[in-house]
Amino acid sequence: MTTRLRPLRRLLGVASALTVGAVLLSGCGAGSTAAPAAGAAPKSGGDLVFLIDSLGATWIPNNSSISSYQGHIWGHLTDKLVYVDAEGTLSPWIAESWDENADKTSFTLHLKEGVTFSDGTPLDAAAVVANIDIWAKGRPDEGINRIGLFPSANYVGAEAVDATTVTVSFAAPTLSFIPTLAYHGSILLSPATLALPADQQADLANDIGSGPFVVEKVADGDSVVLKKRDDYDWGPEALGHDGPAYLDSITYKQVAEPSLRTASVESGQAQVAYNASPQDLEALKSEGLTVETPRYLGFVNGYALNTSVAPFDDIRVRQAVQHGIDRDEILSTVYTEDWHAAESFLQSTVPEATDHSADIAYDPAEAASLLDEAGWVKGADGVRTKNGEKLSFTLYPNPYLQASQSVDELVDQQLTTLGFEVHLETYDVPTYGQKVIGNATVPATEITRSFVDVGTVAGVLTSQKKGDEDWFKVGTSDATLNDLSTRIATATDRDARAKVADELQGYVLDQGYFVPLTQIVQRVYVQAPDVSGVSYNGLAYAYYLDAWLND
Repeated sequence: MTTRLRPLRRLLGVASALTVGAVLLSGCGAGSTAAPAAGAAPKSGGDLVFLIDSLGATWIPNNSSISSYQGHIWGHLTDKLVYVDAEGTLSPWIAESWDENADKTSFTLHLKEGVTFSDGTPLDAAAVVANIDIWAKGRPDEGINRIGLFPSANYVGAEAVDATTVTVSFAAPTLSFIPTLAYHGSILLSPATLALPADQQADLANDIGSGPFVVEKVADGDSVVLKKRDDYDWGPEALGHDGPAYLDSITYKQVAEPSLRTASVESGQAQVAYNASPQDLEALKSEGLTVETPRYLGFVNGYALNTSVAPFDDIRVRQAVQHGIDRDEILSTVYTEDWHAAESFLQSTVPEATDHSADIAYDPAEAASLLDEAGWVKGADGVRTKNGEKLSFTLYPNPYLQASQSVDELVDQQLTTLGFEVHLETYDVPTYGQKVIGNATVPATEITRSFVDVGTVAGVLTSQKKGDEDWFKVGTSDATLNDLSTRIATATDRDARAKVADELQGYVLDQGYFVPLTQIVQRVYVQAPDVSGVSYNGLAYAYYLDAWLND
């Protein structure tokens, strides 16, 4: 078993802290390090500085709102029809209530009155129809994507019945529709924004939402400054917050180096550092900083294996990988107690998730036997070959996950002992998007993906419907997977659907289509003690409508 030594934490002194401060925007004040008094009342005012690793490559709303980076900004510029909390409970937001017919093909949304976009235009039924249409269809010929995991395949259309009532129709049962309205891609934008061509939507200053903040300044590749919207008064019902935000502004500042982000919070130059290294968290806690590691509803972190390319076109090789990875070693070496073991390819917070730990148990003897059976023979160098070809593939660490490279390096070591030759290629966010995401030749894609409702998973498993993502490149060749996908997508009863979800989890894992690593904590927040009132939704995003600074 390979053991990795954890690196010593670099505690930065005064000189380093000053260096960190130099990369921040001028005018951003240092926050107090004093802990808030117990039961302290919220205070209005103050500027929160949030340090983030990346601000992505484009601001086209449909293309960027599902990003774990840009989603933070969109979550404060826009609202959603429905709110979801960390337990997956749905509650009203812009939709005050909703109805559905018996076969779950027709839904009626009843909207809150008096809601406006920041340009003063009404967020009415016509605006909601325009948004639902673009989520479902996008404008792909213009470079505007549909929203991934939106139940587009059976979408018929949306209609404004009157100013505050919308009906939405589907050609087949779609239990996932209402939950998907809480997904972080389902952001409400002004119809004027939606009508813009992609190149103009890509300018964040042109994108008008109805949220508690508006854009004050954008410096491409550097920062986004949001300022409070004074007339905002329609936050999620679950938060119980009346009126506008307490904070005057939020600055999202791009700082690539994790140690610089956390050092800036330590020194009071910023209030929040995103994506700290898991190995630094205990030290940060001991310094009096707050560390939040919310888990989101969705898929665990793991590999979607491409069945259309060697060596993963052989089920025995996929199963060998499934049983050849020591997940306990990953947890104990790379992560802290804030991370949990994977039990399936779904997070355990998903209501329909069931424990399939036995299907992914570490068993190197079984893994070696499977490779032997498949005809892969170890050579003198320890690498297996077959018909003159090496048992080789490449992993691409996911830049959206702070510890991805460390995990992939450990997986490399574990699989090498079985006779695999594993290569690693590391890219930044824009390059990863260009070279890895959507590339049908990539043998293993590391997944970090959230969803709100289990019914939407059907959209990634096969290519039965237009727009399906077909993660495993099986197309429609697997009749069992086709059947399970259809049944989970078209169920009309949640209890019956849960049984299908259990069967689906077992089948996908047994086929070696998905190789879980750990339950995911993708969004790690290191926070100064003077920040109070932060909420985290079911997608693990920090929301600052109710937050304030105790300085």
